[in-house]
Amino acid sequence: MNPQIRKVAGCLILLFAGICRAQTGTDPQSEFAGHIQQAQKYLEQERPDLAIPELQAAATINPDNIETQSNLGVLLFFQGKPAEAIPHLRIAVEKQPALSKIQGILGIAELHTQEFEEGRKDLETSFPQIDDQRFKVQVGLELVGIYTDSGDLEQAAGILAQLKKTAPDNPEVLYASYRTFSDLSSEAMIALSLAAPDSAQMHQLLAHEEIKEGNTNAAIAQFHKAIAIDPHLPGVHFELAELLHTSQDPAVKKEAEQEYRAAVQQNPQDEKSICALADIAGIRGDTQQAFDDYSKAVALQPGDANAKLGLAKVLIALDQQSKALPLLEASAQLEPTSATVHYRLATLYRKMGRVDDAKREVELYQKYKDMKEKLRAVYKELLIQPDEIRADESPEEEPPEKK
Repeated sequence: MNPQIRKVAGCLILLFAGICRAQTGTDPQSEFAGHIQQAQKYLEQERPDLAIPELQAAATINPDNIETQSNLGVLLFFQGKPAEAIPHLRIAVEKQPALSKIQGILGIAELHTQEFEEGRKDLETSFPQIDDQRFKVQVGLELVGIYTDSGDLEQAAGILAQLKKTAPDNPEVLYASYRTFSDLSSEAMIALSLAAPDSAQMHQLLAHEEIKEGNTNAAIAQFHKAIAIDPHLPGVHFELAELLHTSQDPAVKKEAEQEYRAAVQQNPQDEKSICALADIAGIRGDTQQAFDDYSKAVALQPGDANAKLGLAKVLIALDQQSKALPLLEASAQLEPTSATVHYRLATLYRKMGRVDDAKREVELYQKYKDMKEKLRAVYKELLIQPDEIRADESPEEEPPEKK
């Protein structure tokens, strides 16, 4: 059985057994307490098979005891007997609906016995109330499976959005998210192709599909078709510019700059296009224009780590290190895995005589540089190059301590 659920169940058993063991009184109550004490001993010996008969005897004496029914149901479930566990778990939940973990186990047990409607309802009821992270992930993934099987991808996506907040690094959650959103994407593509096969949006979508396959020229052609149909299509000029900007051909790069400018003309608040134009100005040696554009980008979007990094680079070039430092430090907080930011910080700290800080940043630079190299190899196999990988492809120079 799943070790994550086993841990939750074990905590419940020990808690409830301790409460039940304290009961004493008349002969039936003493007999009841005796069975609970014996069950507890067997559990301490890791013999749930022997504890189950003791709990069954206790439940016969006092069928209304919530703790006994809960523990018995949990043990039976983890012994691979979900059908036998269900009646006991249901009694506990009916008597005390706040037992969210028990209701979660009940829902999973019902799925195992093909009581799908009951299982879905119990999982949906318990999921929002579960605090334990690992068990919440288990219950959430069960719900995602139910919704996916029934074709309710939007419901599945809603659960996954919550799970990504609860367990952002869980590989099961991330893979389920990939599968679900891929299915949603395919569903949307089919719907768009049926509703508007010759629309600008359809060609924009096809451009993204060509990019996924590594077909750059075909993607550019699709973007051009989209623009020909609707020059004001939101985001299309920036998306085309980003693709063109990856070229080493000066003429193509010039076209990319024109598309960035078209994007800004269409939307003066397009901070990403403004950042790109600032970068182009910097490469061209137009420091003042780069400064103006990066300053505008930072003002529009203070949470953009790349904009702060770009402005910091310009300030360093203008020998204004004291103004650049807070921008770099803010950028590191916003994007802690950026090797470039840590490299720049290391260089600046070294110049300022902050040796320990520089050493720390060099270590972070090397750590994230190595990480990006590994990621780049993976993305190369997938024929994609996301911005955050491409941005660090050309190391500016070795970190200061290696000079």
